[in-house]
This record gives sequence, structure tokens and C-alpha cells, in this order.
Amino acid sequence: MGDRFKNFVDGSWVDSANGATFDDINPANKTDLLGSFPRSDHRDVDRAMEAARTGFPGWSRCPSIRRGEILYAAAQIIEERRDDLSAVVVRETGKLLAEANAEVLEGVAALRAIAGDGARLAAEASPRDRAGLVTLASRAPLGVVGVIAHWAFPLAGCLWASAAALAAGNTVVLKPPEDAPLAAARLVEIFLECGLPPASISLVHGHGEEAGAPLVRHPDVALVSFAGSPEVGREVGIACAAEEKRLCLDLGQRIVAIVLEDADLDLAAESVVGTGFAMAGQRWRGAARVFVQRKIAKDLTERLAERTQALRLGDGMSEATDIGPIINETQMKRVHGHTRIGLRDGAKLICGGEPVREGECKRGCFYAPTVFGDANLKMRLLQEEILGPMLALIPVASQEEAVQQANALRRDATAAVYSRDMARGFRAVATLRARRVYVNPMSLGRGVPTPLAGFRPPGSVRRRGGSDNLVDFEEWREAVIDSIGECS
Repeated sequence: MGDRFKNFVDGSWVDSANGATFDDINPANKTDLLGSFPRSDHRDVDRAMEAARTGFPGWSRCPSIRRGEILYAAAQIIEERRDDLSAVVVRETGKLLAEANAEVLEGVAALRAIAGDGARLAAEASPRDRAGLVTLASRAPLGVVGVIAHWAFPLAGCLWASAAALAAGNTVVLKPPEDAPLAAARLVEIFLECGLPPASISLVHGHGEEAGAPLVRHPDVALVSFAGSPEVGREVGIACAAEEKRLCLDLGQRIVAIVLEDADLDLAAESVVGTGFAMAGQRWRGAARVFVQRKIAKDLTERLAERTQALRLGDGMSEATDIGPIINETQMKRVHGHTRIGLRDGAKLICGGEPVREGECKRGCFYAPTVFGDANLKMRLLQEEILGPMLALIPVASQEEAVQQANALRRDATAAVYSRDMARGFRAVATLRARRVYVNPMSLGRGVPTPLAGFRPPGSVRRRGGSDNLVDFEEWREAVIDSIGECS
């Protein structure tokens, strides 16, 4: 029996207005209940928004260096409690322990960067055309930020957006993912432990249509930070545009892999399998689409099949596990539906393609890692985001055809190219429309994310130098000062 958790609103831990709850269940073992959480609705969102709106003046006036100190202290505590927080992430999402550890550490690094940026807020002055007239520009918070996070990064995802909003002086209403709400609850507890004023953050648990949608539509929300599926992201974008709200979207990215005829096939197979099946293929940076030159398609397929069939399914806390579960039963049914669609469209099933309900997997949501061959861009298998352990090989005649087809795919902003010829690698970098191209990326081994699957903040939070972490969570305001007292 798990604990019963509550929302955090207006400085108090409270139940939902309707008293309803939902369960947080370990996808690797559906008998393992982490706890029950409030199934909130628009009334809880309204209460949280009122508290955040009321708390905004005080938090926005808090010195920026003090805001940075609070967030930096939170980073220290998260690092100290890494083992406990990683275990929570594993139980909620089914990730491998190494993946969960990496998420927590990346979150710590991001939080420290954000805390530093928030402590360095400054103004800029510039002269106007007329002598004596000066413009003073300073950055100001927006108001209340609504944060809706995705379960793929239940701790880091909530942390990145919430911390950036808070560092800029905004107050936050956080709606964590219903499939992984406990990590967010622990994060809010740590923020409060470090001295964050209770009025600065509210935590509202619940399902997307019941709590997330009212948060997006609430008139007092100045900015919505959303991480999730493209389908829901489009709805969020339309709602924000209609009400002229600012919006930060992270709809994920898929990696395209291109394996050329002179590639090191063992390297390519190891890297593609390690990346594509990380987090059971549910990470948005999985290499789900693999373009391979026909001359080597058979050899690469055999290597991929061998490595895929050797993967061991199980609980992410076990060192023997290579691949964990699907997040829930509903998503597993969707994945299996895509297997049937792929077969119907003419793709060749190389291995996998069915749920696994035997042995250690009998109590969880496990799906056999699946490889399809003879795929093409007309298939739904290639056009839709599956978020499951599934790879599709697309035979091509040449590098030029691979690049052309990769560029035709929607939303593929990262690519990996495998070739021993660096001239080919540079040509791929120049011709692919991807924002990032890896050439011969190496797998780092079982349980450790490959470079392709590296963790990243949402698109709205850029972990570079300077103040880029906060750029979407604040606005510039100008004061035009006549230093000699004349009116223009």
C-alpha cells in the first residue's frame, strides 16, 4: 500500500476539491504502488492560480541573487539525495538505474547553471538620438508560469522549466505527469526546504484533460511551458495563440541514423541498438529510423537482430537488465498496434513484435524490442511517433537518397551518420537539415546513455553561457530618461 500524497497550494498540502485520486504504479511491477495522488480539476487549478498570482509581487521583488541562492541550495540537496531520487525515477518510469542517475545529475548541472544565470540579472543602458536622452532596459518576470511536464524526464523536466521560471522572478503552477508524479512532489519539497517562499510555487496533480487543459486556458497564466506529444502540443499552441499567451514547447525529437556502405557495421549496430532501445524506445531521441545502403542492408540487419535478441528485459533496478518496461498498459497496446500496422503496410518483421509476459516480466508492461526491415517513408511506421522499442530499416541506394529521405521526415532535428570516409561525413553535415549531426557516435555500453541519447533541457531552456537559460521566462522593459529635463 503506497502513501497518499496531496497538492501543494497556497502554502498548504491539500486534497483535490473533488476528493478523487489516481494511483502511481511501477510499470515493471504493477503490484508495486508508489502512492495515490489527487485527481485535480479546474477548481484546484483556479485555487493554485490565485495563490500564484497573489504571491507574484513578493517573489518578483526578491533580490535575484537570493533567488539564485535558493536554487543553488536545492541543487546541492538533489545531488546529496541522488540515490533516493534515482530510485523514485526508476520505479515511476521503468528506466534503468544508470539512466535515472544520469537524469538526476544532469538536472543538478542544469539547476546550478540556472541559479547562476538568475543571480546575474542586469540592466543595459544606451543613448538615444537626442543628447541627454538615455534608455535603460532591464529584464522583468512575466507573472505566473504554468509548467506541464512529461514523464520521460519526471525530475529533470519539472526542474528545468520550474527553476528557470523561478530564477527569472515568476511564480509557478506545476502540473507533473500523471504517470510519474512522485518525482515532482519530491522536487517541490526540496525547494521549500531550501527556503523558497510557499506562495512562489503550487503543485497540482492530475490528468491532462482535467488539470492540464484548465491550466493552459487559465487567463492569469502569462506563459505555458509544455513538454509532451506533438498532438497535444498543437492543441496547447492553438489555445495559447488564441489568448495571446507566451509558449515554450518541447515536443521531442527523433534521431535519423544513416549507415553507409563503408561503415563499421559493428559500431553502427551497437550504437543504434543502444540508442534506439534506451528507455524501452520511449526517449524522444531514440534512433527509430535507420537508412542503410542496400549493399550492406543484409549484414546490418543480421547484426541488429543478434544484438536486439540478446537484450534482457526486466526491472531497471537490476544490474542484469538491458531494457525496461513500457510506461503503462495503454501505451503498450499502442506500440503493439504499430507492429500490426507495420506488417499490414508490408514491412518485414525481423524480431520482436509482441508483449512479453513471462518470468520476471509477467507483472509488468514489457514489450519485446522490435526490428522491422524493408520499410519506406509511405508507411505509418515511419511517419508517426511510436514511443516504444521499435526500429525500422529503410534501404536506400546512395548517401544522397538517404539524405533526401531523412530531410523529408518531419521533426527530425538530429542525425547520426556512420562511414569510415570523413569526406562523406562532412558532406552529410552540410546537406542534412538536422540541427545536430553526429558522425560515427560510439555506444558507451549497456545502461549508460549513448551520445545520441544525451539528456537535454526543453527547447525553451538553453544551457549555454550567459542568460540564455532564462530568455523565454522574462521580458525586456525600457525606461526612457531625459537626463537634462527636456521633453522630446
